[in-house]
Amino acid sequence: MEPKGIKVMSKNRQVYHEYFVEEEYEAGIELFGTEVKSIRAGTLSLKDAWCGIKNGEIFVNQMHVSPYEKGNIFNKDPRRPRRLLMHKQEINRLYGKIKQDGYTLIPISVYFKNARVKVSVGLCKGKKLYDKRQDAAVKDAKRQMDRAMKERY
Repeated sequence: MEPKGIKVMSKNRQVYHEYFVEEEYEAGIELFGTEVKSIRAGTLSLKDAWCGIKNGEIFVNQMHVSPYEKGNIFNKDPRRPRRLLMHKQEINRLYGKIKQDGYTLIPISVYFKNARVKVSVGLCKGKKLYDKRQDAAVKDAKRQMDRAMKERY
């Protein structure tokens, strides 16, 4: 259940399969009016999106926001880099983590919070193949235990 005033528009479900999410941050995003209308219509994808830090600013790349059908000349490129709005201290801290420790920044979800578009960004570390297998084995064991408990009662 979502907290009051929050409406999730898109989630990147692959993040938890591909990465260990160490920390999550909430960031605003710089958009044009037709992009906000398009997001409100639910036409965005975070499938291949990633975040990068350049010149002390953080950008989300490869996030696809479909052009607004009634936007004609005001529509922008669907995959253009979009600036995220975070405090400079947070950006500098994330930059240090990314450069030294081998972390990456991945957008986890896009949502409206009191009529403002927000992006949840995760500080992630990549999983190895054996980690993914281990997660699948744990999930399968849990499913079998639940099934056994259900049959018993």
